[in-house]
Amino acid sequence: MKVKINRTHISLFVSDPDASADWYEDVLSMEKNARNGDEWVMMSFGDKHHDIALIRAPEGSAKGVIGLQHYGLEIDGDLTTLRRLYGMLLTKNVPIVKTTDHEVGIGLYFEDPDGNRLEFFLETEHDDELGKQRFRATDAPSRPLVLEPIFD
Repeated sequence: MKVKINRTHISLFVSDPDASADWYEDVLSMEKNARNGDEWVMMSFGDKHHDIALIRAPEGSAKGVIGLQHYGLEIDGDLTTLRRLYGMLLTKNVPIVKTTDHEVGIGLYFEDPDGNRLEFFLETEHDDELGKQRFRATDAPSRPLVLEPIFD
């Protein structure tokens, strides 16, 4: 059976849910929608009840080791929008992992305070069938890309 996904969310283990929630609020302009004491905070981009859950990791957990590789956030906009987001991340001293050309889009990878990797993704191929063909034909590339940040 083919499953149609209408939306996604992600749950992350973090060392301090409140501190992480403040970071997500500041850097990604998310809203704190719900909480359970100091155990978790539910974050939203505004439309849904939650998009990212920040859950207290077990004591002694290692930062950014095994688990999530990255969470992609497809942005609305164009290359200028992505370059502005890049400048914003740099201004806030957010660790940048890499910028890449994926053949069908451009990725800007960065880390939250617990080493969870996130990606702002700009879709450049808007025809889904052509996008699948290009992605397959090029073996899902992740080519280094120089992206010039714009500082507002």
